[in-house]
Amino acid sequence: MEKPPPDAALLIIDVQKAIDDPRWHRIGPRNNPQAEANIATLLAVWRAASRPIVHIRHDSRDPASSYSADGPGHPFKDEAMPLPGETVIAKQVNSAFIGTGLDDWLRGRGIGTLVVAGVITNNSVEATVRMAGNLGYDVRLVADACFTFARLDRSGRLRTAEEVHDLSLANMDGEYATVVETAQVSG
Repeated sequence: MEKPPPDAALLIIDVQKAIDDPRWHRIGPRNNPQAEANIATLLAVWRAASRPIVHIRHDSRDPASSYSADGPGHPFKDEAMPLPGETVIAKQVNSAFIGTGLDDWLRGRGIGTLVVAGVITNNSVEATVRMAGNLGYDVRLVADACFTFARLDRSGRLRTAEEVHDLSLANMDGEYATVVETAQVSG
């Protein structure tokens, strides 16, 4: 795959300290331990090229959430810290398009392609990617710059984080997005 076109923006979803809360790991470990390093690589490349970057921040209304706006997990992780002048859009639900000005911000700048990375693959990333695809954006989902956690399926069977991640990617690939790797959109 070639580099993203000139009308592309980098969208980093929910890479906040909240994701390191032990509650996320209670069923099993996460996948893609290198995801934050890959996100940092993407940010460095996009910053060097002066391309548009949007940081999505989850502001949970639930005071017990690790993403609570008043909690210690609310700040961005160091690897994904926005620089002055970079756009930060707050959301309160899983999709970055619901209740935010994201679509208007993108369309107002002529952005038609999104390169997406972040967490959680099968939650906020998938919800945002599906909506972006439905809204007509050309989405490149960076598989090795996203991660998730192990889950129990409906029958109580443990599904590893890698299985959950892979199934989520399969749900999106081809219909809502093109699944790529960091090297394909940062080289």
